[in-house]
Amino acid sequence: MGMSQRYRLLAPVGLLAVGAIALAGCAEGDSGGSGGSSQGTTTVRISGGITGSEADLLNQSFDQFTKDTGIKVEYTGDKSFEGNIVTKVTGGDAPDIAIVPQPGLLQTLVGTGDVKKATDAVSSNVDKYWGKDWKSYGTVDGDFYAAPMLANVKGYVWYSPAKFKEWGVSIPKTYDELLTLTQTIQQKTGSAPWCAGFASGDASGWPGTDWIEDLVLRQSGPDVYDKWVANDVKFTDPQIKDAFDAVGKILLNPAYVNAGFGDVKSINSVAFADVAAKVADGSCALTHQASFLSSNFLTVKNASGGEVKVAPDGDVYAFLLPGVKEGEQSVEGGGEFVATFSDDANVQKVAEFMSSPEFADARVKLGGVISANKGADPSLASSEFLQEAMKVVQNPDTTLRFDASDLMPATVGAGSFWKGMVSWIDGTPTDKVLSDIQAGYNN
Repeated sequence: MGMSQRYRLLAPVGLLAVGAIALAGCAEGDSGGSGGSSQGTTTVRISGGITGSEADLLNQSFDQFTKDTGIKVEYTGDKSFEGNIVTKVTGGDAPDIAIVPQPGLLQTLVGTGDVKKATDAVSSNVDKYWGKDWKSYGTVDGDFYAAPMLANVKGYVWYSPAKFKEWGVSIPKTYDELLTLTQTIQQKTGSAPWCAGFASGDASGWPGTDWIEDLVLRQSGPDVYDKWVANDVKFTDPQIKDAFDAVGKILLNPAYVNAGFGDVKSINSVAFADVAAKVADGSCALTHQASFLSSNFLTVKNASGGEVKVAPDGDVYAFLLPGVKEGEQSVEGGGEFVATFSDDANVQKVAEFMSSPEFADARVKLGGVISANKGADPSLASSEFLQEAMKVVQNPDTTLRFDASDLMPATVGAGSFWKGMVSWIDGTPTDKVLSDIQAGYNN
């Protein structure tokens, strides 16, 4: 998943999120549901899982659009979006637009019969500005419903460049070197090098799925990854257990986690975004999280109490989790999709705007996020790190896989897989966890 969060071919990606109060769209004044935008009276209501300051920035992204069209846009976020949206839609309380963080959840929503097919204008934008796989993620049973919105690259390891220099260590080039680096930092500091947080409301556990997905992709390769997504390779198969074992060398080792928070089991009680503060102030040397963690560094302080500089020579920076062999780099990503529940002309104009480079530029320049829209300008990204990450997702030659759990059926990807990661951290044996996750396919 993703959180604001977290997918067959080697291809570009998409971002994550969790939650929203779904409010039915309403018209003010005498506009009516299909009123012209020139009247400036229609309010289009959007639901999604993006919350806090990021929700505020998303609302600001529509300021110029509202000035140009007269269409007012109101986005509301809630941390229980994934657990609530299907119930709201089936109960007749669908929003005008939902920002859906998983293709699997999108398929479930399409199954309600309430999601509208994308217009020709939206489809044209996606054909022009996004890779073919992006469009496939928003397609269900051959019909295109939902355009991608923003993007994130998963599998980054965040660290302190200054601390690395102090310890005389360098960025590892293989996963074994990462384990050696971990041991070295532990020996030099006498403290756990890694911090992690799996708590995310109804979505608790998803940061752990990202870890596993990264290792399946790196250890077993994209073909096995794709078969795993398709349930042709089961969770109980050896390749998946190998990934759990590799991740467990870090996350289940009490000497290696949970810096700044407690023991291994504290991972389940730490909010996924709270690790940013510990990395920024130096109490945590390493954390595994997507590119979107950069936005969380905007709201915390460095060791001196000042603003956090995200740069190769700054307070924090990140490198992609290395592969098994040097030079092998498969990358996982995630994102959300824009689904509409109304044929209202103004709702569809908002959806078209959200699939455009203009929307991507408007949101990217406000900070903390990136887009895989090939028409967007990466120089607008708010840090050197995000500019680099954005170029990665825009590059047609980049080898990426979309977040596996976001592609799996919701009963697994947003259900038994998330729950299984929490259970695993709590001490349930790996074989039991794997069989329990696989059982999600029977629900």
